[in-house]
Order: sequence, then C-alpha cells, then structure tokens
Amino acid sequence: MSSEPLFKPTLILHGGAGAIHRSALPPALYARYHASLLSYLRSTKHLLENGATALDAAVHAVSLMEDDELFNCGRGSVFTSAGTIEMEASVMVTSSVPSRDVTNEHAGFKRGAGVIGIKNVRHPIRLARNLLRQTGQDANGNPVDTDGGGGSMHSQLAGPYVEDLARKWGLEFKPDEWFWTKQRWEEHRRGLNKDETDSHSTLMADGAHTYPSQGTVGCVCLDQWGDLAVATSTGGLTNKFPGRVGDSPTLGAGFWAEAWDVDVGDAIPPSIGLRRITMPTTGGKSIWDMTLADCLPGPSSFLRGTFEPSDSQLNSPLLSYQPYIDQKPSLPRRKRRAVAVSGTGNGDSFLRTAAARTACAMARFSKTTVSLADAVSAVAGADGELQRSAGRRWNKTSEGMGGMIGIEAEFDDEDTASSSVLRRGKVVLDFNCGGMYRAYIEDLDGEEIERVMVFKEPYSSDR
Repeated sequence: MSSEPLFKPTLILHGGAGAIHRSALPPALYARYHASLLSYLRSTKHLLENGATALDAAVHAVSLMEDDELFNCGRGSVFTSAGTIEMEASVMVTSSVPSRDVTNEHAGFKRGAGVIGIKNVRHPIRLARNLLRQTGQDANGNPVDTDGGGGSMHSQLAGPYVEDLARKWGLEFKPDEWFWTKQRWEEHRRGLNKDETDSHSTLMADGAHTYPSQGTVGCVCLDQWGDLAVATSTGGLTNKFPGRVGDSPTLGAGFWAEAWDVDVGDAIPPSIGLRRITMPTTGGKSIWDMTLADCLPGPSSFLRGTFEPSDSQLNSPLLSYQPYIDQKPSLPRRKRRAVAVSGTGNGDSFLRTAAARTACAMARFSKTTVSLADAVSAVAGADGELQRSAGRRWNKTSEGMGGMIGIEAEFDDEDTASSSVLRRGKVVLDFNCGGMYRAYIEDLDGEEIERVMVFKEPYSSDR
C-alpha cells in the first residue's frame, strides 16, 4: 500500500445532546460553547492534515473536551447520586481500504475498547486508547505495547484494575478537587431535592422541562489513509446510581465502526472474438507465415482485442473461424464501505436499542443500498428507533432523547493510490431532541465551511 494520501481528512465532533432550550442558552454561554468547539475542530483538522492517524486525532479532540468543564466528561463530569464521579470512555477503529495491513503504522483494523467506572484519571479517553493498543503482557505481568494487536483481546475493563494499568502506562492522575465544578455540583443537589414524582426533570418558569446533563462527547475522524476512528467520553447521567454502566463504553450501543466489501460487477468483461479452427500448411511452411503475418495481431490460437478480420480473410478456403467468448473466470470488482458513529443522549435508550450498531447494520445489511445518513436518521432522528423506544414516556422524561454523528467512506478496488483526486468521506448527523452541540466541516462544491451548531437552525442572539 502506497504511503501517498488516499483521502481528504474528515471529522465531526459532538458535545452532548438533550432537551436543550434556547431560553437556557443565553448568548454569552453559547459563545463559550462555540469558541471551544470551533477551537477543537480546527486543532484536530490541523493534526489530520499533517499526517495524524484517525485514532490519534479523535483522541486528541476528546482529550481537549475532557479538560473543558463545559462538557460532561473528564473535568466537567456529572456526579452520581452518592456525590462521586465515575467516568467512561471508548475508542473503535476500522478501515475503508481492504488491503490495509495491521502491521502498518497507519493500520486500520476493526477493534474497539471501553473503560468503565474510572476515577481520577485526567483523560479517560487516553486510557481507552491504551487499552486498545497495549493489552498484551510479558512473562512478569507488565503491559506490552502490541500496537493494536490486542494481546489480551479484552474489549472492556472497569474500576481499580484498569486504573492500575493507567499508572503503569504513565497516564496523568488528578485529585478529586480537580474534577469538582460548581455547575455539576448544583445539578447534583437540585436533582436530589426534586419531587420524587418528577424524578427525571424539573419544570422551568416558562413551562419547559430541563433534564439532567446527558453530555457525552465524541469525535469521528477519517484520516488520509482511509482509516476511521470514533472516540467517546462521558461522566454519565446526573445522579446515576454508583456502578451504573452506560452506552459510551459499550460496543454497539454508544459507538461503533465497521467496514465491509460490496460486489459492484466484473472487473474484466469476457473476451469476445474469433477462434481459428484450421491452418493448413504448404511445403512445410505455414499459411500464417505466408499470408497473415502482416494482417493479424499474432500467432495465437485466440484472436482477442479489437481485431476484426477482413471479408477476404473470413472467406479464405485455407482458414476457418468461429465466434467465441473467453470463459476464463475474472475476479469481481469490489468496493469497500466503512462507517463509524458516536452517540450522545440518554444512554440507557442507546443500550436498549443497540443504537450505534443498529444504524450501521441498516447501512450494511439492507437489501437495497442505504446510506449511513438515512440509517442514522432512522435511529436517532425524529420518530426514529430511539424515540419510539421511550413509548409513552417520550417527552415526559429524558428517555429516548439523543443524537448521533458519523462518517461514511468508500474505496473502490479499481481506484489507484496515484490518483490526483483525493477521495472524500461523508459527514452525517441527526438528533431527535432540543439540541445537539456539534462541530464539523461541510464541503459545499469544493469549498470547506466550518459549522458549529446546537439546534436545527443557526443560533440567533435576538431570540
């Protein structure tokens, strides 16, 4: 595989979704979200354009959000009902290029890993990446960097054990005080004091419901070699029970990435031509040598390509021809589709519907071609699978609320690495609730437009 770029790098990130109301997002607060998301988008794009792998770029973006107390992850994590912080994170990778070798430094192998119940690790997302890459052990039980080989094959690890691995791997730890933020503590206290008949939301003066933070963050990246990566991180639901495991570290629920091959017809059509049946000789010298040397392409018993004999050659008494079709089997032409998605919102609903994998499976296994964009909308869009899963509880609690982001990429095996035109991935997203914090770069007729959005429509400060 050539080291030359094959794809134009692509990315999208989200900072949480839920019943976000315009009345609860004044211009000054929106400006803070906008500035953070735009900064992280540009920083991650710069890495991708300078050769970073999709995995490293996605982890970079999420690490930045883990340090930003605006977002429900890392330092801005919400509290459990016991007043503690338990964080979760995950990564998953795949490749749109079928010939990628996992020993390559830009390897695109299908593999995912999640970490659960993490305390005091400054960047849980980096711990998830290390779990993906360094799960082997030597004879003394020390971790070995398998560079994606996945020595132990574990996809999820929880609590103190994986924190011990974080220490061995040299990851940074912070004290409890570093993770405490006033906003999250006030959300926690308000939740504990609410009327038990309305245990999931509080009523604002204008009659709108406000829900506990559901701000899982995530990033999906496509790098220049065609590899896809998704990274997610969260503190979970406000006032969740201690020990609760959400969708963010659970493969197929809050995140997923996979690739598959699709037949698109024969790579080489059958050869059609004329077969020479007889070729008598005269005086030991071939008629071929005597009369056809300057007329036919060569002394093969098959006439292939575009050669068409003249009428005189066809009517020659010395030669006899018959039409033929070369039945030599040819390899089918194939293309490879790859997808990666990250979800945010009510994690229990994502778990019950296996939301991330469901969307990808729609794209992969439908009898007709289904785009990832349509599949994401069928799961996370209005009246989609997430919303329907809430039943009569929809819009009365936070159940079923959420959104999803993703990237789809394709690689045709007739494409060559020497092509001067870089392939492009497609950014997709949808959500069924009040808003979803997101940032991405949209390609409009070759022009790249930076988008930072919360609601369906652009934010307006005069509302």
